[in-house]
Amino acid sequence: MLKTIAEILKEAQTLKTKTLVVAKANDIQVLKAIKAASDEDIVNAVLIDDASALLKTMNSLNMHTEDYEIIDIEDKVEASKEAVKRVSQSNDAILMKGLVDTSVILRAALAKEEGLRGKNRLSHVSVMETTHYHKLITMSDGAMNIAPDADIKKEIIENAVEVTMALGIEKANVAALAAVEKTNEKMQATLDANTLKALPFEHATVDGPFALDNAINKEAAAHKGITSPMAGDADILLMPMIEAGNIFYKSMMFLSDAKSASVIMGATHPIVLTSRADTFETKFHSIALAALIAAIK
Repeated sequence: MLKTIAEILKEAQTLKTKTLVVAKANDIQVLKAIKAASDEDIVNAVLIDDASALLKTMNSLNMHTEDYEIIDIEDKVEASKEAVKRVSQSNDAILMKGLVDTSVILRAALAKEEGLRGKNRLSHVSVMETTHYHKLITMSDGAMNIAPDADIKKEIIENAVEVTMALGIEKANVAALAAVEKTNEKMQATLDANTLKALPFEHATVDGPFALDNAINKEAAAHKGITSPMAGDADILLMPMIEAGNIFYKSMMFLSDAKSASVIMGATHPIVLTSRADTFETKFHSIALAALIAAIK
């Protein structure tokens, strides 16, 4: 089981080099991440954008342009379509969002022809490393699904479990989070937790409801009399709604100095779709995580 972001990077370097296809690649932080992943032989990159402007930026970053395939398409819709088409034609390729609207690239990814539709809906999955927890913690969903019901949360869990399997976790502990750890008929997240923990998951065990503290801290769980063996040892935090996931992620990144890697799951191929506010290191980590996932798809 991989326990740090550094171990994710190291493991990605041992795999067969993946193809990374980037729509509207002319973004400095994106290109810095691509260069780092290419230099480590994690990916061979196909960069789609206005070629002349892209080459100028690449030269400013001292990138060896001959090491990359460059496709000259300036229009963001056409660039996204071409990127998705390229990814769909390869078994172990990765799609990455550059300087293009999320809605545009996801529309291309979900197209019925030459798209990347999978059996589940798309969900955002983040893997984080913090000095305050004894292993990597995976969180979903803080970016895609606004107010998921139990059926949607089931798919979010299935998507997140693909990520934990890529991390070497055979059976993940999934903590269904709520504001409290007791069932409350007025709090839908607690009812969803009871529904989900009764469902069979091949590579996961779900328990809850948990408040955040007793999902990740054994002492907090003991003080509240929580006897679940999962208490304080969660692998996946299932967020009750998008606001909770979004605030948790940004608190971890901006107040706790966490390291992270994020992917969009539910498609036939992993999608690297990071925020513009994310550092190039986060984007680099996300490419490496996507490479691990692509290896088991």
